[in-house]
Amino acid sequence: MAFAALSSGVSGLTAFTEGIGIISDNIVNVNTVGYKETRSRFSTLVTETQSVSRFSPGGVQLRAQTLVSQQGLLTSTASQTDLGIDGSGFFVVRSAPSAISAEGNIQFTRAGNFTPDEAGFLKNTAGNFLLGFPIDVQGNIPTNIGDLNTLEPINVSGLTGTAEATSVVTLRANLQSSLTATTVGGTGPGGVVAAGDLTADTIEPDFAQTITVFDSQGAAQGLTLAAVKTGTNEFRFEIFAQDPAAINAGNGGLVLSGLITFGADSGIESFARDFPAPAATFPTTPGAGQRISPTADLAFASGASTSTVTFNFGRSGDKDGITQFDSLSTLISSNVNGAVFGNVIGTNISNDGVVTALFDNGLSRDVFQLPIATFPNPDGLTRLQGNAFGVSDDSGNFSIKLPGTGGAGTVAPSSLEASTVDLAKEFADLIVTQRSFSASTRIISAADEILEELVRI
Repeated sequence: MAFAALSSGVSGLTAFTEGIGIISDNIVNVNTVGYKETRSRFSTLVTETQSVSRFSPGGVQLRAQTLVSQQGLLTSTASQTDLGIDGSGFFVVRSAPSAISAEGNIQFTRAGNFTPDEAGFLKNTAGNFLLGFPIDVQGNIPTNIGDLNTLEPINVSGLTGTAEATSVVTLRANLQSSLTATTVGGTGPGGVVAAGDLTADTIEPDFAQTITVFDSQGAAQGLTLAAVKTGTNEFRFEIFAQDPAAINAGNGGLVLSGLITFGADSGIESFARDFPAPAATFPTTPGAGQRISPTADLAFASGASTSTVTFNFGRSGDKDGITQFDSLSTLISSNVNGAVFGNVIGTNISNDGVVTALFDNGLSRDVFQLPIATFPNPDGLTRLQGNAFGVSDDSGNFSIKLPGTGGAGTVAPSSLEASTVDLAKEFADLIVTQRSFSASTRIISAADEILEELVRI
């Protein structure tokens, strides 16, 4: 029994030594961003020789439990790239900005103190690089967000001095319904207004307005929107180059032409495109509520690449685009994408995880979407260097989600998550554990005295 008591005392020394190590780790990380407190969980060791008439001491063992799911306090900072997570989930990071070779080099963290390095990549103080989904010029992210190969290290410095060609033009305009229809004088059969008559100034338009688009080199180009009434609830609508030698010179600058038909309630119903020749996939008369969005190619004389532009006229049967009310013909608004970007002067990150690059010419562009990774059991994650975590059998597999969806938390920009360590509690636990260690040494001393008496006998 004395030997068993010695063994029990030794197990206490081992367990309480590890406990002091856990407490000390918590204390020294009290100011570590996103650190999760680890607690000591003690359990008994029972030997198989125990019976009703005889007791055999077993001892104690310690198991560490990191409370990863515990939310730390979010504190405000002055940096736009300091990030916290309000709710469940983790930022997806890796230790190098190189391409992903396997899921094994993906890590997860809530330490969001990210700053740009010398190459412009966002990384935290542990050297882990923040990953996100790239946003294309249409504002879309990859459709398969569960594929880790679509994640890229976030870097906005490479956008400096770049240009983006116009690909979408959204129009809101009104064409006056009480205008007198122009039915003759054109170049069409019988003198009717035909495609290109407004472009060539054969027919004077009832409405004309110029908008600005951009080519792939960032140069601004002028497009004229023109319309003339040709019948009841019908207008010929053309888009052509302000400078016929600059865009589609071979067609005299004509970009798009066709007949717009309006309903009795003044909402657009259809667009019968006759230039360029309608493709089989373009609906002349779309169903109610369907977008009327013809496309046309812009060939630039400057040497910039040809751009395919989608012109949004509104939904069939609705009044969210081009309308026909009895008020002056006017361009209400035009939304044109594309621009020439200057030097990056800053980065903005929204609550839904959209990373926006800010340029010195006043423009901005959405460039990345941050994902949030969630786990069935985050407390089962494996601790890694740099206050990061890895997948384990206990944690379950991760799910990639957009912030604020599917149980994932939202991104808290200009905020950092504080350590979950309660310093007062740790000092109290340190005293108790140290006393428990001392008590275990007394067990060994007492067992030693018993063995010494046995030797004397």
